[in-house]
Amino acid sequence: MSEKKVSEEVHLFEGWEFKKVNYLIFLVGILLIIAGYIIMATGSVDSFQSLTLAPILLFVGYVVVIPVALIYRPKK
Repeated sequence: MSEKKVSEEVHLFEGWEFKKVNYLIFLVGILLIIAGYIIMATGSVDSFQSLTLAPILLFVGYVVVIPVALIYRPKK
């Protein structure tokens, strides 16, 4: 009988399991988004908070941290 080699390659959706680290990164992203909306709501219309700080926090939360939480895999 011939032995078949089992492929050790894991595709993105086959190995889609979250570890504790993924949940922590995701939580940081959610907290950044919540903080961005709170800062935007508390600042005046044309303040540094509403026009600069809050959009930066929202961008980092939505576009950087949340995708990192979804893609990150701890090394074995």
